[in-house]
Amino acid sequence: MHGVAGIIILATITWAIYCLVVTNRQLAQSLGEFAILKNQDQFKRNEQLQSDIRHIESTYRETVNAYEDLLRLKDNEKDTSTFDDTFAHILTLLSQRNYSTASAALITFRSSIKTEQEKIAASFTLPPNVLVSNTAPASGFSQQSVSTDVGTFLVDLVAADLGSTRVIVDTASDGTCTNTCPVLPLGEYVARSGAYAGVNGGYFCPADYPSCSGKTGAFDTLLMNKNKVYFNSDNNKYSTVPAVIFGSGFIRFVGQSLEWGRDTSIDSMIANQPLVVSGGNIAFNGNRDPKMSSKSTRGFVANRGNTVYIGMIFNASVADMGHVAKTLGLDNMLNLDDGGSAAFWSGGYKVGPGRNIPNA
Repeated sequence: MHGVAGIIILATITWAIYCLVVTNRQLAQSLGEFAILKNQDQFKRNEQLQSDIRHIESTYRETVNAYEDLLRLKDNEKDTSTFDDTFAHILTLLSQRNYSTASAALITFRSSIKTEQEKIAASFTLPPNVLVSNTAPASGFSQQSVSTDVGTFLVDLVAADLGSTRVIVDTASDGTCTNTCPVLPLGEYVARSGAYAGVNGGYFCPADYPSCSGKTGAFDTLLMNKNKVYFNSDNNKYSTVPAVIFGSGFIRFVGQSLEWGRDTSIDSMIANQPLVVSGGNIAFNGNRDPKMSSKSTRGFVANRGNTVYIGMIFNASVADMGHVAKTLGLDNMLNLDDGGSAAFWSGGYKVGPGRNIPNA
């Protein structure tokens, strides 16, 4: 239904623009006709038409945002039938070109979803008999409850000594891809690389997000995969995004990927945002982006000295992640993708499999 509503709205916009062009051609036919049309207040009608077009476009953008809010809710709640019905009603209003009523309904709808997400976060409980520890493990898998100054969080993580462990980034695509990019489940990345642990990679455009039309499966940030191929080298727009570099026996975090060249002697590197802890200090205190501030299952890569950590923090905002990392005594932590993309493997899925992903 969403696609139909989008077509109807776009068709309305196209028709409105067509009418405007025809009117302007008529205006230009002669000075006499121009004066008559001006006296008939044609300009005011055109201005109203342009205003209507802007309102329609704004309502369409709000509809896309509302639908993506609904998709994020589905990541955390199985039964969203009430919200599905409400959204279907909004699409009906749009199909009837009742934009004012639809716009008001969208505001209420998004507010209701936010309230529901907050209720889900508040109802989260730790599983029984979980290890209570504020100390990061030295090796292997651990599930533990970590008590911070902003709350208690469930954490799944794998620790490995970089002296005996190689960390790689694997990709479904062989090179930079801008649309309909291949994706794979995390388990397949783990299996084909002969790995014993794995975590999903950075943010990308899922196929089910309307705003990702024209770039599904794509990601924009710098990455070098295990085959020594650099992705998105020419994308200067995202060169300020933090990154982590994995080499033989070392791990390095940089505040901006532009600080890193195109060295292929390393094992892999990946950029994502934000860097939540840097040099043992919290580097991210939150922002207004609902994707960052909402509670979600969040992937990460981190280190303490020469020990590398990958894993998940449950029911946490990105700002919460920094407090967890600091409590565990980690030196650096980079946020990875979350929600429906969250997947973590250690001898099997600990989280996920989630949606298929372009890198891991």
